[in-house]
Amino acid sequence: MLLDFHKLGAWKWALSAICGLMTLFLLLPIMFIVALSFGNSRWLIFPPPGWTLRWYEELFADPRWIGAALTSAKIAFIVMVLSVILGLLVSLALVRGRFRGRALLRTFFVTPMVLPVIIVAVALYAAFLRMGLNGTLTGFVIAHLVVTLPFAIITISGALETFDPAIEDAAILCGASPWEARLRVTMPGISHGLFSAAIFSFLISWDEVVLAIFMASPSLQTLPVKVWTTLRQDMTPVIAAASTLLIVLTVFLMVAAALIRKGKAR
Repeated sequence: MLLDFHKLGAWKWALSAICGLMTLFLLLPIMFIVALSFGNSRWLIFPPPGWTLRWYEELFADPRWIGAALTSAKIAFIVMVLSVILGLLVSLALVRGRFRGRALLRTFFVTPMVLPVIIVAVALYAAFLRMGLNGTLTGFVIAHLVVTLPFAIITISGALETFDPAIEDAAILCGASPWEARLRVTMPGISHGLFSAAIFSFLISWDEVVLAIFMASPSLQTLPVKVWTTLRQDMTPVIAAASTLLIVLTVFLMVAAALIRKGKAR
């Protein structure tokens, strides 16, 4: 028994060391980007010879960067709202519906998750080119919905499957209409799934670059596209500053989502 205990402890330490190394491997590039955004060198040199906030000042003083950030925020917000609404309706049909082909329909909705993004981008570009949607806000929203909706459907469907429908039936027996019961009983009961779907949809749209490159125009660019195009022309640390802000927003939303879900679990 003592030998088994020592073996178990050794495996635990080994697994902890492997997880620590993997975490460090994933975080080091991010830490380098953050450090470069504060470096006083005109070029992306690591380690920075000194420290400054100059690149953040240039970032916020450039209307092109601000415009790209506002465009990304607007598109991500619209996509988030539509993903949650459409994802809720589709999830209700897939979880509560009793019709043939539900499994096939579920597979159809999650197909964009398994397809390479470049294939989806090329297909949408070819279709939108004929429809005149390239370089438009509508085109951006539809393209981002294609990749965010599967995540919303999976998240909300999981919440619905764990929610006891008998509670909704009890509300109907107490005099509530079916839609009133869904709004006042079911929706609060699956709020954690709705919130997670909203966070995932916003972040996927906010960070999406492949689809955005195909959808962008000279007058309409998202922040990731602005980072990409600037990176091809100039290795300025302003790119690192913009990337750091993207990272900070992503981490903030993920931490907020984790805290809210933990609070609801309690």
